Amino acid sequence: MESPLLSKGQNIALPSDVLQIDAVLGWAEAEVEVDASALLLNESEKVTSDDDLVFYNQPESPDGSVRFLGASVTGEGAQARISINLPEVPETVQTIALVGSVASGTFGDLGKLALRIVDASGYSLAEYDTADATTESAFVFGEVYRRGDQWKIRAVGQGWESGLAGLATDFGVTVDEAPGGAESDPESGNAAEPELRPAPTEAEAAPATQTAPSRASSDARASTRGVRTAKKPVKKVAPRALTLAEHDTWQPARLFSVVGVGTGDEQERRATSALVATMQAVRPFARALCGRLGAPVGTFEGYVEVQYASGESKVIPDAVLKVSRGSRVWTALLEVKTGSGKLRKEQLENYLTVARKRKYDTVVSLSNDVPASAGELPVEVDRRKLTSVALRHLSWAEVAHEARMLLVHGGIDDEVQAWILAEFLRYLDHPRSGASEFVDMGRHWVAVRDSVVAGTLRAGDQKALAVAETWTSFSRHLALRMTAELGVAVKHVLPRRHATDPAARNAAVAERLAAEGLFETVLRIPETAGDLLVVADVRTNKVRCRTTVNAPNEGTAGRRLSWLIKQLKDAPGDVQVEATFSERGNQACEHLDAVRASPRVLTDGRSGDIVSFGLEQAFPMGTRRSGDAGSFIASVTSSTDAFYGQVVQRLREWVPAAPKQAEPSREDDQAEND
Repeated sequence: MESPLLSKGQNIALPSDVLQIDAVLGWAEAEVEVDASALLLNESEKVTSDDDLVFYNQPESPDGSVRFLGASVTGEGAQARISINLPEVPETVQTIALVGSVASGTFGDLGKLALRIVDASGYSLAEYDTADATTESAFVFGEVYRRGDQWKIRAVGQGWESGLAGLATDFGVTVDEAPGGAESDPESGNAAEPELRPAPTEAEAAPATQTAPSRASSDARASTRGVRTAKKPVKKVAPRALTLAEHDTWQPARLFSVVGVGTGDEQERRATSALVATMQAVRPFARALCGRLGAPVGTFEGYVEVQYASGESKVIPDAVLKVSRGSRVWTALLEVKTGSGKLRKEQLENYLTVARKRKYDTVVSLSNDVPASAGELPVEVDRRKLTSVALRHLSWAEVAHEARMLLVHGGIDDEVQAWILAEFLRYLDHPRSGASEFVDMGRHWVAVRDSVVAGTLRAGDQKALAVAETWTSFSRHLALRMTAELGVAVKHVLPRRHATDPAARNAAVAERLAAEGLFETVLRIPETAGDLLVVADVRTNKVRCRTTVNAPNEGTAGRRLSWLIKQLKDAPGDVQVEATFSERGNQACEHLDAVRASPRVLTDGRSGDIVSFGLEQAFPMGTRRSGDAGSFIASVTSSTDAFYGQVVQRLREWVPAAPKQAEPSREDDQAEND
């Protein structure tokens, strides 16, 4: 059953048995950073202290009931999560406002905005979508509020053009300039940002009449310490290179060795131990992974193969993860699978039972399964076991993705930590670790491939549906892989109905595969002139990569074509260039080599202006199920990389010249001189 889709101002009651929820704030343009926050408000819709603002620099309320879990990239764009433990919210808090703000630009630049409320299992309880934002730089997506003993959700959709300062003032927060005024931070080079603190009470604003302040007034003044909103600059440190080897054959010692690794239990134990040890040693890495699991920001500890009694038997998870922040301790049980190992429903449900009895927060599954969409689980469990314990999934591909992001694009400022993380990533990359990213199209691939070629595949075939799901998972893997490589949030674009309905998504992919023999995926990469379309044609054994860019809207057809050719001076000559003209149905297509030799081959005999260019390149497609040489996955991956590097990243959107002022006349010059 689909969750209720709220309209602006509409509210809905939460089920009484829901104790833990996540508020997911989403936006379509993943390359724009939105700072999410929660404001804990009293009956007067005001904060009572600066601790009532929960955001990235103050990621948890004092009682631990509201926590900021960080931001991530999804198939729909980007999102930030705020976790709320409803029974722990203080009685003085009547409303929790869910807020987003942008440091530059407006919310009108972000496309569709969305608020989704999910329970501990990831099941959506309510959704609110809007595209009404225009010039606002701060936005209240919605509210979680009390009515007696019942909690409700309200879709708000209200913005402030004055930014976070204007929004904060309305909720009783005073915005001060940073110490020293609005000058640059000498260490980071960034402009200083304002501090947030609650507005003074009447007692604080009044002149002091006592020689010695009371404890109450001291506490009141202490609450105005302010909250620093400036983010720390990201640092990048490379592991130290070894230079004293006398011959290229000398191998350095490895922190995580694959020597002696077999399969099965030994592989899982080594991978688990390597992961947990690295998380303990490299705090940014632990934070990146724990943020995906709903943990607070804090000190991480991990323990392997802890035994728990369950009736007359024992339950032994692969690891226990703990994060402490003040008096709050978040705990998760971890179940790990490597290689072709599959997660089992019974095993996960046993862990959920143990976690519920011991009041733990989460059960985490970690395997080579890459769900087709963020938040999906590879194994369905009894939903009754998820009323007080969350079940979350990580893939080894996501673990490797977070490690590469930190190493390549900054976030670690210690050479030893960088070395440890690099050693862990090297271990994951080794085939014997069992932590493969995505190398196998599944056991039904060969049969489905052959049926496509023979024309006997039908969309309702269960094998076709299984391969369709694998393709969508592979598409998400491509986006994760490019995100880690490029350092920007690459988005796997899915239709909205398919992002929330796996069955409909798989059926649509299988139907097109049966009818046309095609797989298709769209990747949206920030700062590029157009999306990257990847099409795998099983019938012709070709991978076709394509992008479309808008042509300049001024100048002749020849000048518009010249603008494109200059940007593709180093692109392969077999790239097809398609020009679409303003006259409906009028198109021309030639190879880039021919266009370079004679640009008029695309424009002669054509009427109208060129409005867009389509660029496409074909590559040979592998047909094998898995492996590096000749495999389907390897060929699609290499084709995507090649087309992006040789074509897409070289293109820039056309920007018109600034309008020119009229030249002053001689009479104007003479009048000015006089």
